[in-house]
Amino acid sequence: MNVKDGGFISLLTQVHKALNRRTGEELLGMRFKPYMTLGFIRDHPGITQQEIESALFMDANSVVLILNELEAAQFSVRRRDPSDRRRHIVEITAAGKRALERADKARESLEDEVLKDLSAEERATLRRLLDRVLSGLSATPASRN
Repeated sequence: MNVKDGGFISLLTQVHKALNRRTGEELLGMRFKPYMTLGFIRDHPGITQQEIESALFMDANSVVLILNELEAAQFSVRRRDPSDRRRHIVEITAAGKRALERADKARESLEDEVLKDLSAEERATLRRLLDRVLSGLSATPASRN
């Protein structure tokens, strides 16, 4: 079922909810937010905890809980930044890299299933457009009501 009158936000929310149902721990080997965070850590060596908060649009408490979960699984470690002892640098471990490789394969398979009705060109266009939307959101601070 599709809500056509709800606009873009409604449609995007529906897609988000449908994907959340399919990206459970059984598929990825970890919950989705830790998976997303671990991938970001891998792709940004030397990232700080605060940079993760900002880049992934998460509050500090959520990031701490996710990093605790990743450390408990031995997928990441936090180290004090030698140049600023108040900051933590987050690094992926070898076990984290292996877990992420398995999860990436599962995610790629899911993406193929979800996007099966789109051509390669349409997939690339969708990716570019979503990247632009995300860049715009990153550049503009959210208003707090």
